[in-house]
Amino acid sequence: MPEWLKLTMSDGHELPCYHVEPQGERRGGLVLVQEIFGVTEHIRELCEEYAADGYEVISPALFDRIEPGLELGYTGAEWERAVRIARDEQPLDTSLADVQSCIEWIHVRGGPTFIVGYCYGGSLAWRSAQTSDLLDAASCYYGGHVAGRWADEAPKCATITHFGRYDSMVPIEPVEQLIAKQHPTAQHFIYEAGHGFNSDRRKDYHPESAELAKQRTLMLFRALGG
Repeated sequence: MPEWLKLTMSDGHELPCYHVEPQGERRGGLVLVQEIFGVTEHIRELCEEYAADGYEVISPALFDRIEPGLELGYTGAEWERAVRIARDEQPLDTSLADVQSCIEWIHVRGGPTFIVGYCYGGSLAWRSAQTSDLLDAASCYYGGHVAGRWADEAPKCATITHFGRYDSMVPIEPVEQLIAKQHPTAQHFIYEAGHGFNSDRRKDYHPESAELAKQRTLMLFRALGG
């Protein structure tokens, strides 16, 4: 059964994390990193889907220091609040440190260790793949910093990215420049979709792209021992 755990972060903060045990044989551990809207119902459902695929999943509530229990909507004032937290209130270094703490926590439980992230979480997953020595593979969905501030460094582990060609928040030109860097550990996929195409709660949801990206993610994890 899914549960909320409190894990101690590197700064001593007791951070709530959504935890789901795997169904059937355990294939490995997975850190699943939220969008800017919090560990929403959609994120929790993704955790449960990956658990059904055999992964033990942990998803940290990264904005807990700002607002405990935060779950925001995708439009209007709530969207603006989510953007403000991600850009101005929550330091990226804090989020990265929390993600690393979760990587360490699930790594010691055995088996290969993976990470997947969406939007804000996609950027954090990419950066974690560049900095963490504990990850076996990473899957990063439409993270703006992937093709921006963190584009130059190759990931330490096998990593795939997923971008929408018509993404209004992550322009395709920097993505093409990222691809041209030919990082040996990274493979990039472009979908005929917009931003947030994986979420059935969002206007740019594109089920065909979402299914293909999920299958590519599972293929990567299974190729690396999961």
